[in-house]
Amino acid sequence: MSFNIALTGLNAASSDLAVTSNNIANANTVGFKESRSQFADFFLANAYGVSDTAVGGGVRVAKVSQQFTQGAISVTNNSLDLAVSGTGWFTLAKDGAVSYTRSGQFGTDRNGYIVNGSGARLQAYPPAAGSTAFDTASLSDIQLSTSDNPPNATTLLNTGVNLPAESSAPTTTPFSASDPASYNNTTSVTVYDSLGTAHPANLFFVKSATTPNEWTVHTQIDGSDVGTGTTISFDADGALATPSDGRIVLPSYATSTGSSPVTMTVDLSRSTQYGNSFSVNSLTQDGYATGRLSGIEVTQEGIVQARFTNGQATRLGKIAMANFANPQGLQQLGDTSWGETYASGPVIRGAANSSNFGLIQSGALEGSNVDITKQLVNMIVAQRSFQANAQMISTTDQITQTIINIR
Repeated sequence: MSFNIALTGLNAASSDLAVTSNNIANANTVGFKESRSQFADFFLANAYGVSDTAVGGGVRVAKVSQQFTQGAISVTNNSLDLAVSGTGWFTLAKDGAVSYTRSGQFGTDRNGYIVNGSGARLQAYPPAAGSTAFDTASLSDIQLSTSDNPPNATTLLNTGVNLPAESSAPTTTPFSASDPASYNNTTSVTVYDSLGTAHPANLFFVKSATTPNEWTVHTQIDGSDVGTGTTISFDADGALATPSDGRIVLPSYATSTGSSPVTMTVDLSRSTQYGNSFSVNSLTQDGYATGRLSGIEVTQEGIVQARFTNGQATRLGKIAMANFANPQGLQQLGDTSWGETYASGPVIRGAANSSNFGLIQSGALEGSNVDITKQLVNMIVAQRSFQANAQMISTTDQITQTIINIR
């Protein structure tokens, strides 16, 4: 009997050493979660459930429990390195199999999909068509676009200038862009046609010689007049009076690039006429050229955006986060990933920065939660347990040998 009891102790200590060894081996594995051996004694029972002996039957490993405490987060400055702060899991898919991980070491494959080291693709909620929301009813792979971001033709030029109230009318008439004496002030901006080609646009402001607080605005694109000039006026307080909405609709301008004509509206609603110098307070337009992929951005909410050289951003998806009622019931699959089981409960899906799904930090990784010092102490304890049980077998053997030698 003593042999069997001590043997169970050896097996339990050996299992404990194996668990500790695995923890130490993965001390530097990103997203790894340590395990802990849980022991239980047992008694031999007869058919009626009553112990056959008052002496226990030894020890067994009741469970190897996973410890899902937070690992330390370190900064890497790689935008596709992702760390979860709090609870929550990344969702992965490979060959139809879904798994979950805390390891955020992601990159891209040859087709532009965001994948981990084993080729499993990161799952996300796709952007909803015609909306800024996301389709949370379905999951999809995140694929980075390798094509150019299409250009956008300028349709609106927002102009906020201050025209000096004390200005005198130009000494030369009529207006000519090549004669600075025929206008008071000018400013310029770059606008774009439907092909993304840049065109220099100039606005010229000419003070009226006959009507107070009245100016004429001339517009040129590529050095060519667009229209014949539009009259604007200000009230006694220096605010724009006409046009009432502040907008000047220009006639279409035909480019030489083969693009659609540039049809543009100039919004002067934020312009004023005060008694100081000419100034340009704002000058923006809504067009942009063709853009190439320049980088990837991931927000705390898990929104993945592709950024382009033209300053535009395209939403690629919102990272699908997962959680479980009993994470300790998850099955370890290797490659720092886990699978859903009956014990874990069904997956609960959501998004980062919401209840029980943590925050996503881009450019960082969550390290292993293994405490080396603690594991070394556990190793010593398991070693002593193994030695003590081995000594028990040796002692029992000596007693047995003594009995055999009785004559």
